Amino acid sequence: MRVSGIHTAHWDDWTLDDLLEAKGDTRVSLVVPARNEAGTVGGVVGRVRERLVETVSLVDEIVVIDSDSTDATYDVAASAGADVHRASEIRPDLGTHPGKGEAMWKSLFVTDGDLIVFMDADLTDWDTHFVPGLLGPLLAWPEVQLVKGYYERPGEQGPLDGGRVTELVARPLISLLFPALQDLVQPLAGEWAVRRSHFASLSVPTGYAVELAALVDTAAAHGASAIAQVDLGTRSHGHQPLLDLGTMAVQILAGALARAESARLVSGGAPGRRILEGADSAILRQFLPGPVPLDRVVEVVERPPAKGLL
Repeated sequence: MRVSGIHTAHWDDWTLDDLLEAKGDTRVSLVVPARNEAGTVGGVVGRVRERLVETVSLVDEIVVIDSDSTDATYDVAASAGADVHRASEIRPDLGTHPGKGEAMWKSLFVTDGDLIVFMDADLTDWDTHFVPGLLGPLLAWPEVQLVKGYYERPGEQGPLDGGRVTELVARPLISLLFPALQDLVQPLAGEWAVRRSHFASLSVPTGYAVELAALVDTAAAHGASAIAQVDLGTRSHGHQPLLDLGTMAVQILAGALARAESARLVSGGAPGRRILEGADSAILRQFLPGPVPLDRVVEVVERPPAKGLL
């Protein structure tokens, strides 16, 4: 099915046999960006390895990018069978930044898959069908460059509730600035897949704007028909404290505003140009109970397309 140019599918629209036949010699990398997820990352890696690497050869490598963890994330992921890399140690000549997007961008330098599947490390209610579900559109539809997952979240207010930042920040931004994407159920979902060549052509925010930026830039370069979304069923994961969501919101707003400004200028600026030239960070002022402010410096750095650096 297609909604406003965006392909929509269900995870079981393809059997494993269908996908294995379509895969042929195509290589698939599963990338798990992780920071202080020792309690869950082993389950994510171990279950995918058992079912999709050892039982059937759908996934060729599982790579965990450890983003400055202070717990046992690295050791747990390695023990579960992943190739583990610390983000700060990948291409140190390019420097390092904190953030999820940085880990995902750095994964391009330590993976070799033609198709890359991203999964969050904090999953608690999920199944391994997430991976073949996300691969289906990439293997079946040549025009699709990026596949976004969506799911029900037990305990939330409704089956399509996308989370606090999605509903209060991302969805309003999409409605106002990027209406071609408004039929995406969960634009910030951490489970998504992309063609390696396409991801390497994108400017990548180092923080939480990575998902929205990838969608906007994909639609800008190839049209909404280059995007698919797949119903993955049910998913649960850990939740961030409310004040930490403010940091996420700032990064998403910065990524969106940069792209809105680029689209507005007919002479254009490349996608990813910051709306405030030279600004690598923003100050987020928050308040705990009482009148004393808490100022947080939020990085809004973007990495250039990796294709010139590979």
